[in-house]
Amino acid sequence: MQPFELNRHGRIVFPSNFFPELDFSTITSVDHLDAVIRRDFDTKAPTVSEILSRHAQGVYRSKFELMRDVALNIFWANRFALTMFEKRATRWADVPRGRDDLFMPIVTPWPESTQRMTEVESAYRGLPAAWDDSAEDAIFSRLFDVFAARKHIAGDLPTVKPTVGQLLSDPKNVTIRLGAYDPNFPLFGYDEILDYDADVAELEALGRWSMVLHNQQPWDRKQIELVSVDELRDDDYVVVFHPRDREVQRFITRAMSGRAGTAVGFTSPEPVEPAAPYPAVDVRSEFAVRPRIDAIAVAHGDQVCTNEDLIRNSAYNWSPMTADEIVAKTGIEQRRYTSGTFEDLALSAARQAVEHANVGPENIGAVIVCTCTSGRLIPSLATWISGELGIAQSHASFDLIAACAGMPYGLAEATRILQQVRRPVLVVCVEKFSDKIGSVRPSRMIFGDGAAAIVVSPASEGAEPDIEYFNSYASGPTSQVNSIIWPNPDFDNAITVYGPEVKSLAGRYLQQMLDEIAALPAPAGTEGSLLESIDLIVPHQANKTMIIELAAAAGLSADRLYFNIETVGNASSASIPLAIHDAVRDGVIDRPVRIFAPGFGAGAVAGYTVMRVDPSVVVPFRHADEHAEIDPAHGTPSPDDVELAFH
Repeated sequence: MQPFELNRHGRIVFPSNFFPELDFSTITSVDHLDAVIRRDFDTKAPTVSEILSRHAQGVYRSKFELMRDVALNIFWANRFALTMFEKRATRWADVPRGRDDLFMPIVTPWPESTQRMTEVESAYRGLPAAWDDSAEDAIFSRLFDVFAARKHIAGDLPTVKPTVGQLLSDPKNVTIRLGAYDPNFPLFGYDEILDYDADVAELEALGRWSMVLHNQQPWDRKQIELVSVDELRDDDYVVVFHPRDREVQRFITRAMSGRAGTAVGFTSPEPVEPAAPYPAVDVRSEFAVRPRIDAIAVAHGDQVCTNEDLIRNSAYNWSPMTADEIVAKTGIEQRRYTSGTFEDLALSAARQAVEHANVGPENIGAVIVCTCTSGRLIPSLATWISGELGIAQSHASFDLIAACAGMPYGLAEATRILQQVRRPVLVVCVEKFSDKIGSVRPSRMIFGDGAAAIVVSPASEGAEPDIEYFNSYASGPTSQVNSIIWPNPDFDNAITVYGPEVKSLAGRYLQQMLDEIAALPAPAGTEGSLLESIDLIVPHQANKTMIIELAAAAGLSADRLYFNIETVGNASSASIPLAIHDAVRDGVIDRPVRIFAPGFGAGAVAGYTVMRVDPSVVVPFRHADEHAEIDPAHGTPSPDDVELAFH
């Protein structure tokens, strides 16, 4: 399934938010599946009794709120069919009796179903519309047609359906019969669901939900009957469940045989502090070859995903949230995704950087790629980029996984390698999250795609270094080490963020880094501490709301910090250089300045760089199809230049 698609209206759509297909190759046992089902369906979905109780208490203020709960209830009632099976109407005489890969439901009749469904419909009719009466009624009509057809108790459904043979083991077992079946019953096509359009974002999402749920029962619902097996006749049509794919069938086989897989376990030892602190590295005093930054170039994703787009794509397992609430929670108004490949994104930034630095392939001593989202292991992305740049041989080309501390880690390694090779080192920071998020809401709100490349070269004899200090750290309590996980089998291998633990590790490291540079002297020629000499703080763009709060607790005012997360989201290792680039674009950096750049994130890693950035080394971004050249040597881009380069 594509991570995102553009529909015919030009709007971004996330198919996995509407089609809940689990990756059963990662499900280890029935208990594991039950936990996923509870999280994705049970915890969000109210029962029919709860819907009626909420209405009686005046909880629902509009038709939309009640209708949304009805939809969640239908998703819950279809939780196993949606994730595991394809339902097919089949003539009873044609149903194989002895196969272990065909299943039929054994259900318990619900005598109160008609009365309860009528009460829900009456409750809906008595509420005011939230936005558009006719649009909401059209969606409700589709939902209620499916909702009211249920005549059995949905809470009794087993995780693994009975086989046909198990159904036949007791003639009094009750199953579903279709009183009439039309093979031409109208269904919504995949593109029809993606192209659904509504003026209100919340209604657009709910409209797609209703279409997916409609397709779950491709027959006349008014003709559904519950009958015992001994009442079935050869020409009756019944509902047969076919495993969605081979992985589902293999899971069922494992589950029924008891050969459950073993999930990865985590221990929680008490963390032990290091015997001595790790001091900051003073580049001036510790290295003979001083690093100079010759170029900073970026590559953005080509597709903008706004908060409104997220609401239009609200998944069945998301709690209600508005676009404004996402801004309040994260500081993010939009994020950028790439419809191209991970490799192309990285290579675009790399080519711009070496071109701007006027460095040929014969002079590049090393290529370091900082990333935590590469699906490429052999060859590494760094070696692949080396080949694409025409480098016949480098001293070293390797990938470095330090997540959101990728840039500080990468520049530290570049500085060390520079001592040996005494020629330019290319550092590429790149992430593509858009295809690793699935239907996980916190990740979808936060992460974006992006790349940046930095050329670090030997400075002239006697020149001041552009990278002045750096340090790095890793580890901590295992809850913080595992605070961001990808792939995560518990979330269908999507990337997941455990917010409170991330905030704890970020706060711990930010305070440690600030204390460290506050205790260091300012560079020669200036008074006070190193912290006091900082012109601008460009932190990892994790979550603007969180970082401002943590900075305030550490004694830093928000006006000392630069953010671009509002428009690009969190691009992990690429976030700091992307922000430095945009600070030049925005005129915040209009002269050579000293920057403190702290990063922290997945794996409880952290690091910082104190660096000097001249705006002339920053390459104005242009899309691949833009051929107009902008000469950074002319100084800060003008508004006209910015318009050309950034749009």
